Amino acid sequence: MSDVVRVTLPDGSVRELPAGSTAGDVAADIGPGLAKVAVAAVIQGEVVDLTRPLEGEVELKILTERDPEALPVLRHSAAHILATAVRELRPGAGIGFGPAIDEGFYYDFEVDEPFTPEELEHFAAKMKEVIEDDQPFERRRVTKEEARELFSDDPLKLERLEEFDDDEVITVYENGPFLDLCRGPHVPSTGRLRHYELLSTAGAYWRGDERRQMLQRIYGTAFFNRKELKKHLQRLEEAKKRDHRVLGRELDLFSTDPRVGSGLILWHPKGSTVRMEIENFERELVLKHGYELVYTPHVVSEKLFEISGHLENFSENMFGAMEIEGARYRPKPMNCPGHIAIFQSRPHSYRDLPIRMAEFGTVYRYERSGVLHGMLRVRGFTQDDAHVFCTREQAPGEIERLLDLVDEMMAAFGYPYTIELATRPEEKSLGSDEEWAYATSVLADTLERRGIEYTIDEGGGAFYGPKLDFKLIDAIGRKWQGPTVQLDFNLPERFGIDYVGEDNERHRPVMLHRVLVGSMERFVGGLIEHYAGAFPTWLAPEQVRVLPISEQWEASARELVDQLREAGVRAELHGRDTLSARIRDAELHKVPYMGVVGEREAEAGTVAVRKRGAGRKQEIVERAEFVARVTQEIRERRWDGATENGGS
Repeated sequence: MSDVVRVTLPDGSVRELPAGSTAGDVAADIGPGLAKVAVAAVIQGEVVDLTRPLEGEVELKILTERDPEALPVLRHSAAHILATAVRELRPGAGIGFGPAIDEGFYYDFEVDEPFTPEELEHFAAKMKEVIEDDQPFERRRVTKEEARELFSDDPLKLERLEEFDDDEVITVYENGPFLDLCRGPHVPSTGRLRHYELLSTAGAYWRGDERRQMLQRIYGTAFFNRKELKKHLQRLEEAKKRDHRVLGRELDLFSTDPRVGSGLILWHPKGSTVRMEIENFERELVLKHGYELVYTPHVVSEKLFEISGHLENFSENMFGAMEIEGARYRPKPMNCPGHIAIFQSRPHSYRDLPIRMAEFGTVYRYERSGVLHGMLRVRGFTQDDAHVFCTREQAPGEIERLLDLVDEMMAAFGYPYTIELATRPEEKSLGSDEEWAYATSVLADTLERRGIEYTIDEGGGAFYGPKLDFKLIDAIGRKWQGPTVQLDFNLPERFGIDYVGEDNERHRPVMLHRVLVGSMERFVGGLIEHYAGAFPTWLAPEQVRVLPISEQWEASARELVDQLREAGVRAELHGRDTLSARIRDAELHKVPYMGVVGEREAEAGTVAVRKRGAGRKQEIVERAEFVARVTQEIRERRWDGATENGGS
């Protein structure tokens, strides 16, 4: 064994240190300034603690708070500090999992009584003490038997231990009095955590299984500097104001009812209007892009899902079978098998391809009750599903067309987006390595040819093919699942679909699966939050509210309403209560335009126009001009880039 370790740094320089030196030693060798701010390290592509010993030749990068990989390390450490505090104040608490997540961290505890808001304050105060103690995070390897002994009084950890192989590497981390079964990595010591906040508590089933015991989850967040923490907390406050469940109720858009069932949305007239406008817009758009509209049944023979592979790879997300006349049927979780059946209903020539089918198809998937969330996570939803059947040679061009379609669709809603290329899942997938590699390269090459940046989502593909996931960025910077484009060689093979080629031989087409909004429920829920309920005029359930100053001018106001409705504008007359109360009500319901009619307006054929968000400012406009202005704004589906409550 060599008595030195050779370390190659990101700039290509090489340093030699004594064997057994750590990543922290490398940081100190580079300079005391770096050693002071180092958080963790990346060795051969893996994020590790600074205390990890080095051997042989390694490629190493020292992480500081400027590196994006460092923040999850800080947050994971914050979760351990939280658990340390909870165990100090609630010694009998069982310890579940405590990972870093996109917005911060959480830790799950098994306790007899739920945590209270007052206890969160006590936990935060105790965390401060743990931080001031500056306890080092110490990692050590143990055998499975040693781990059983260490966690003999913690059944949650013992259950987790049984999932390890007997010869598997098991690590534990210790800081002060707290010991946890953990892979790490962590920051050097608890004193590195300075800017954090405990946010809320919630119930969470152990291992996400509603058949298991309910644990208490504490959510928190942490940052390297106060400015970022403050910015995040302000965004959380803004998100609360935009909560689609609250706004959906206040604006009378949708509801749920336990008698109907969990995760099933009741669309009210106003919410249905928003949905109708989105569907009408998309229908026009896809027809322009060469699609044909189809419809498929809600309940389908189980045999179809045996062929497609859904029963084999997706059954845990499907509702149970029902028996009809001796045959088994299921509510469909996907629309693609139905579209394949339509394709196979008649022979096709290469001259027919590509064939593009689109459907607003309602599907049903079994989601655990613990993850259901308003319109964003549901059990029954409508997908704007489409499938393109084409030759291998046509696939890159069709993907480019889909990129253009996504651009056009998302621009109408004011959504910028990022793209992730999701690759083959590790566990369940269909097809050969060669097919997956080829399909993945086609997607990647198409993006690169257009100069589009993307990131890789390892293992995030569908079971039948890789996909592009478009993440929509809303008005306050959050990301939402948006369009997807999937390239599939496997379902055409499983169903045996074909076309007659130019050589008069039969050939196998490929399929592109795509959605633009995805789940209509999730998309509208996201839009409510994106716009803070203040929909652009073309989407607004009520576009103009006409307000006569008094009953005396109601007939004139009614004439304006009729003019607007004749032009296709959704207009309402509100004539009760005081004018100030009616103006306030229109503001609360986020109506884009108010038209006030009094003596002057009735006599002159004008209207006093108040635009949403303009305060008390109003403009006297000829009625014909006002109608023309509003109809043009609706026709152009104009979005001015502004949303309520400071979003942009």
